[in-house]
Amino acid sequence: MAFDKDSIIASLKEASISDLSDLVKAIEEEFDVSAAAPVAAAGAAGGDAAAAKDSYTVELTESGDQKVKAIKAIRDITGLGLKDAKGLVDNVPSVVKEDAKEDEANDIKAKLEEVGAVVTLK
Repeated sequence: MAFDKDSIIASLKEASISDLSDLVKAIEEEFDVSAAAPVAAAGAAGGDAAAAKDSYTVELTESGDQKVKAIKAIRDITGLGLKDAKGLVDNVPSVVKEDAKEDEANDIKAKLEEVGAVVTLK
């Protein structure tokens, strides 16, 4: 018996919703597959990804008017030397810390904003 795709599609167009539902169930049982699994997995993964963000990249986007204070804050936060901290502040946008936990990222952001810098969490 040859596979006739066109006749199958024509039969599907004429079928009722309950007949199509029964067909899906029969195919799932016969071939041990699930038509709903990929959709459910994709939806769940998308929801978990947004809810499960637990690490952030702290980026200095503007150093502000008080560069000396920003450099001191960077040195306190990162432990960098004066030259490296100054380079980070002078070459904005620059990453202050990668993979920081939410509390740590918010703490760093608060310290930098306190001295007039603009910080973005990514």
